[in-house]
Amino acid sequence: MLRAVASVLLLFAFWVVLSGFLTPFLLAAGLGSAIAVVWFARRMNVVDRESVPLHLVSRAVWYWPWLFKEIAKAAWDVAKLVVNPRLPIAPSLVRFRPGQHTHVGLCTHANSITLTPGTITVEVSATEMLVHALTAEGAEGVLSGVMDRQVTRFEGPG
Repeated sequence: MLRAVASVLLLFAFWVVLSGFLTPFLLAAGLGSAIAVVWFARRMNVVDRESVPLHLVSRAVWYWPWLFKEIAKAAWDVAKLVVNPRLPIAPSLVRFRPGQHTHVGLCTHANSITLTPGTITVEVSATEMLVHALTAEGAEGVLSGVMDRQVTRFEGPG
């Protein structure tokens, strides 16, 4: 029940932010829509620990700032590459074994890599990830395992 209530509140807040209209009728319509969506989701048995990961909220407080910092650093590095007349890139594909144990952890890791400029997750499985990196330094960064450790810490015990 807690996950359903959290889902309704989150969907309603998202609706308010996107709509920008705060008239009583539209607020009621948005709340009604959020309740209907969660009601249908509960009937389909998709409101569970993985689809509404409330246990990750406290960990997200430290993970998101860390990820935003990494995105900013990588964006700066890519911007320096783009304006360099020699364009010193060395595209490469690297494979590594992820340390995550859940679908949420694997998805978070793959998306975090892709959000970081200069790297794109090409393929994901429970035993291996394939990542394209724009530079040798980017490939080394992926293989260093720093992001893997941060996501594993975010994911928590599997």
